[in-house]
Amino acid sequence: MKVVHRIARCGIELILLFAAVLVNFSTAMSEPAVHYQEYCAECHGKQRLGIKGPALIPQTLNRMGGPKIAEIILNGRAATEMPAFADQLSPEDAKRLAAFLKTPLVKVPSWEQEQIQASRTFNEDYKIVTAPVWASDPMNLTLVVETDVHHVNILDGDTLELMARFAAPFAVHGAPKFSPDGRFVFIMSRDGWVQKYDLWALQEVGRVRGGLNSRNIALSHDGKWIAVANYLPNTLTILSADDLSFAAIHEIMGKDKTPSRVSAVYTRPPSESFILALKDVPEIWEVFYGTNPPFHGFVHDYRIEGPPEEAVRFPKRRITIPDILDDFYLDETFEYVLGASAGGDGGAVIDLVIGQMVADLDLPGRPRLGSGVTWTHKGQRVIATPHLKDRAISVVDAKTWKTLNRIETEGPGFFMRTHENSPYIWVDVFFGPNKDVVHVIDKQSLKIVRTLRPKPGATTGHIEFTGDGRYALVSIWEEDGAVVIYDANTLEEFKRLPMHKPLGKYNIGNKVRK
Repeated sequence: MKVVHRIARCGIELILLFAAVLVNFSTAMSEPAVHYQEYCAECHGKQRLGIKGPALIPQTLNRMGGPKIAEIILNGRAATEMPAFADQLSPEDAKRLAAFLKTPLVKVPSWEQEQIQASRTFNEDYKIVTAPVWASDPMNLTLVVETDVHHVNILDGDTLELMARFAAPFAVHGAPKFSPDGRFVFIMSRDGWVQKYDLWALQEVGRVRGGLNSRNIALSHDGKWIAVANYLPNTLTILSADDLSFAAIHEIMGKDKTPSRVSAVYTRPPSESFILALKDVPEIWEVFYGTNPPFHGFVHDYRIEGPPEEAVRFPKRRITIPDILDDFYLDETFEYVLGASAGGDGGAVIDLVIGQMVADLDLPGRPRLGSGVTWTHKGQRVIATPHLKDRAISVVDAKTWKTLNRIETEGPGFFMRTHENSPYIWVDVFFGPNKDVVHVIDKQSLKIVRTLRPKPGATTGHIEFTGDGRYALVSIWEEDGAVVIYDANTLEEFKRLPMHKPLGKYNIGNKVRK
């Protein structure tokens, strides 16, 4: 009996030892998750979807490398509420935690009316003013986004001096949108927060979260509605621009029930509607915000749809197209959409009036149509686009949709801009060994007249003009970067404004006039 008891006792001890090993192994494996809940969840949410801090999921962190995230965990982030944890976590702990943050969520929760409404926050110190608290031209302000430090600078478009600077949501993405009178600006972050800022009062009004991972926003031409294009969840959220309250949600799903991300949303003023570019299904959607949507007069695949609770105010029209289009350009008549093929070669022209494709585009090398520009060339309207995988700019006839010219450049470009008062087009290179280059092209000869290198070796991009077209602003996108201001006629440098990784620049007058 003693032998039996001894064997039994040994067996129990072995089981307990094995269990202890499993517990220790499990604890070691889940250590980053434990650290997250202990140090991060209070600000970033138990599910990593963000609260007062941004969402910490791959979709919002994809522009930040693992070592950089680990560095921020240890040392914090200047000019934000992100503290340093070097006293609590070792460099190896931070590295493992950074890797954990880059892993996808097992399940992404929905983000519906209740959560959107609950996310609204307002600045208790905000005071309404009846006139600007500054003396500058209110339609000639230029906003500059500093990406890594998540701040926005306000420049006086006449003096080109810094007027003010304010904190923006984490990872601003897509162009800010301005109310028709230029008073309010709406800024969206990668993790779905929409900030409303009063430029007259130089104060934030409030913010609301319209999605979990978002691509861009559009503002209705009358300034009443904000459309938020979402990757996560697969929705289009519509908000009131007045008080940031919830108005409607469209679940994005193709006719065959395939869910789809929204890669972009645009405003189409003549029809009082939003145009949606869909990432995963061969369709274009038009969502009407006006009081009298055009239910009749369309042919081909035209249907007005919408859930019962929103069908009256925000019905949708679905246009079936031959292929998925990844990047859009809405022409100046608002009748045609030029879309780049998802595969990257070529594209298509969609006639929004009749709701069908009317032409192919010969644009190899993944055109960046969202950055396209238009002007009159020798009596005819043309549209030009840079390419993401080709060292060229394509110029397309806006009537026949044929490629008229290809201008060879020193590398693929990302941002392109012109102004009605300028004889030139400006385009960056942005990628590759010549990422420090900006080309200036004559609109009529279609020849490169000047190649600028504001800072040799530094990434340079995103051109914007002042409201009158007198000056062109170019970003040096580096930590010790700057906004470089050129005389848009002589092409000579006028001045530099040092900034931390500035990129997007947006002039109110230029944007409101579009």
